Amino acid sequence: MSKLEKLRAALRRSGVEALWVSDPANVRVLSGFTGGHDGKVLVTAEGATLYTDARYTVQAQEESSLPQFIARPPETYAHAAESLKGLRVGFEATHLTVAGLEDLQKAWPDSALVPLRGVIQELRLVKDEVEVQAMRAAQDLADRVYSEVRPMIRAGVRELDVALAIEQKLREAGASSAFEVIVASGPRGAMPHGVASGRVIQDGDLVTVDMGAKLAGYNSDMTRTVAAGTPSAEMKRVYNAVLEAEEAAVKAVKAGVRAADLDKLARDILTRHGLGEAFAHSLGHGVGLEVHEGPGLRGTSEDVLQSGMVITIEPGAYLPNVGGVRIEDLVLVTEDGYEVLSHAPKESV
Repeated sequence: MSKLEKLRAALRRSGVEALWVSDPANVRVLSGFTGGHDGKVLVTAEGATLYTDARYTVQAQEESSLPQFIARPPETYAHAAESLKGLRVGFEATHLTVAGLEDLQKAWPDSALVPLRGVIQELRLVKDEVEVQAMRAAQDLADRVYSEVRPMIRAGVRELDVALAIEQKLREAGASSAFEVIVASGPRGAMPHGVASGRVIQDGDLVTVDMGAKLAGYNSDMTRTVAAGTPSAEMKRVYNAVLEAEEAAVKAVKAGVRAADLDKLARDILTRHGLGEAFAHSLGHGVGLEVHEGPGLRGTSEDVLQSGMVITIEPGAYLPNVGGVRIEDLVLVTEDGYEVLSHAPKESV
């Protein structure tokens, strides 16, 4: 069953007869069109149409097999209105702006607009083989770039210079950075999202590098924490505790496992090391067309792992004014276990 067929079944269960798709990642997964910020898809029981403007006429023809209507609003809305009279029409509540909703209400007075959440995201949870191969290629590139940059992570080098080298090498390889590169050294390691600063790495610092490649639309995500010189005994202890939690959680990955149970497994290990409260975020998340998507690997999650999901396992411990550690692998869920897609070594400190 195609994604469009699965989506139509999901729409019927949601009590709507059509869906206006505005989220760029969802536009891409349904249509193949990569200019999703300037594209929309209308899905009805009879078909699906890609809407974009004249800047993308050739690109849309090359990338998408869907019928296309090339225009800008209000012509776009007027064209769609013809097939929506009297229908309940879903829209993506987490993406459409208030102004966008007002425009649709004005353009489609004979339709009932219904907010929906996560309908297409549910279809994106499990990756097909083409998507897995795309993500494997993105992670292979990230591993290669990391190995090339690793020698410059040493005392006397600015965090910004490490991040710049990563971004430049990704660009040279035809990719881009999946997100703003995190390089957090010494006390800045206590910031889970400590993007690279002008701080100069000091002897004895632990340095956390969180990076990913975006290649052919799909993302990778990986974190390594390494030592510049010899870290303190306390930070060695923290590193080894996080490594223990990360490796235990990875080994527990397989289809049918509750995401919340994985989070608890890693959190319990860090708690035994006195670092439970220092683990300030969830264990991980899904990755795909977006860096952060379902499933959510947190204590309150109701998600259950399925074969074909691609997730991160990334426990961390953050000590204010002292430092921090995070170790993250990109993992493919299989029926009887897992495949680790990130191969950069985890160094002893």
